[in-house]
Amino acid sequence: MKAMVLERISKLAENPAPLALADWPKPVPHSDELLIKVSACGVCHTELDEIEGRTPPPRLPVILGHQVVGRVDELGSSATGFSVGDRVGVAWIHSACGICAYCRAGNENLCEQFEATGRDAHGGYAEYMTAQAEFVFAIPDAFSDVEAAPLLCAGAIGYRSLKLTELKDGEILGLTGFGASAHLVLMMVRHRYPGTRVFVFARNPEERAFALELGAAWAGDTDDEPPAKLDAIIDTTPVWKPVVESLRHLAPGGRLVINAIRKEDADKDSLLRLEYPSHLWMEKEIKSVANVARSDVGDFLALAAEIPIRPEVEEYALEDANRALLDLKMRRIRGAKVLRVA
Repeated sequence: MKAMVLERISKLAENPAPLALADWPKPVPHSDELLIKVSACGVCHTELDEIEGRTPPPRLPVILGHQVVGRVDELGSSATGFSVGDRVGVAWIHSACGICAYCRAGNENLCEQFEATGRDAHGGYAEYMTAQAEFVFAIPDAFSDVEAAPLLCAGAIGYRSLKLTELKDGEILGLTGFGASAHLVLMMVRHRYPGTRVFVFARNPEERAFALELGAAWAGDTDDEPPAKLDAIIDTTPVWKPVVESLRHLAPGGRLVINAIRKEDADKDSLLRLEYPSHLWMEKEIKSVANVARSDVGDFLALAAEIPIRPEVEEYALEDANRALLDLKMRRIRGAKVLRVA
């Protein structure tokens, strides 16, 4: 089968084509697994973190990709819940131990043995992949394959981020950065919290215009002063400056949720600008988002179908995965990027 394979860690500035097109052995499912013929796979900033070594895969070479949509091609001998031909999705959560306190409480995203699709196990930048049946999701009929792909990570992690803000209808929500996840959060908020105004902070004028198109009440640069203090902010950027600015924009008791698996070091000195009275005092809170639990993915897919959410998608061929990643790195973003595999 064809696959785009990561063979070594490198910076995209030095190696703009980190993935190699390879003829890879077609995987064979274990007894509890499904073999999935991949039709689409979303491209996520986390893949940049893997490629550049901020969250490196434990073994190389590896096939990236954790927003996977396809059809069941074969079932392992003990796999249940699906039939050959079913349309399914695979998300970032590849497996968890199932027995620790976090797993028993439904917070398997915090499990010490959490393993990620496309990092700890081969993912969807390929014509076929395998996944444990209990970590696979049925895809609602409301979505095409390409529309469904970004819902499995950008949407699910956005859903978890929104939950962590503890937002109430009528409060003001801020979004820093306006890529795949943030534009889906805005759609969710408009449906679930009709009295809430959303302020978007983005460096790119096109992202700001896109946010206003989708119903944001205000959009400005990261340095701009919003028209009011915010009750909660979700930061979806890979850098530090928006964290500092977000804390300054929070109202007393406001909540900042950082939706990033890693932050880059380029502007880490921005943290030296933190001042306790203006950034941290008055019972402001900071939370990070760690992975997703299966319930996040399942609950979000149901909500997305109910609304229904229609993600803005830019398609690339599987062979163009390097171009998609470079466009993401350079912030050439409008919605989500998806590889069309089959």
